[in-house]
Amino acid sequence: MEKKPITPEGQTKLRSELDHLKNIKRQEIIDAISEARAHGDLKENAEYHAAREEQGLNEARIRELEEVLSVSQVVEYKTMGVEDRVIFGSTVTIKDLESEEIKTYQIVGDAEADIERNTISFTTPMARSLIKKELGEFVEVETPGGVKEYEITEIKLI
Repeated sequence: MEKKPITPEGQTKLRSELDHLKNIKRQEIIDAISEARAHGDLKENAEYHAAREEQGLNEARIRELEEVLSVSQVVEYKTMGVEDRVIFGSTVTIKDLESEEIKTYQIVGDAEADIERNTISFTTPMARSLIKKELGEFVEVETPGGVKEYEITEIKLI
């Protein structure tokens, strides 16, 4: 099976979430189910059904995290000594040449990508166009609205 890259920070975050779901959340749900059972008739017991549904979602997320972590390989990008070009793990600041808008993204693995946290998967068109490029280079990215041009204004390993 092919290993999927993940940053050390991403692995730590996923392991922490998995630990919380298995050791804390799972017990909270079991307690909620027990308490709801004590209220009698289960057919019309909304708390019981809600707790059972939450249990199913929690167990599904546990399985998902275990799968992701089992196929992940940590990329120690900070110790690679590459600071002059974009690599997996780099935090890149780019300027849209049309709108002058500045954006900053960290290039990470699929499992840790979250656009709201400005982390993008290395498999996205944006990340693929940035990887191996150097400070000051211009890149073209195919977007749903057409081709956009950006300038790389900063590269950091945070």
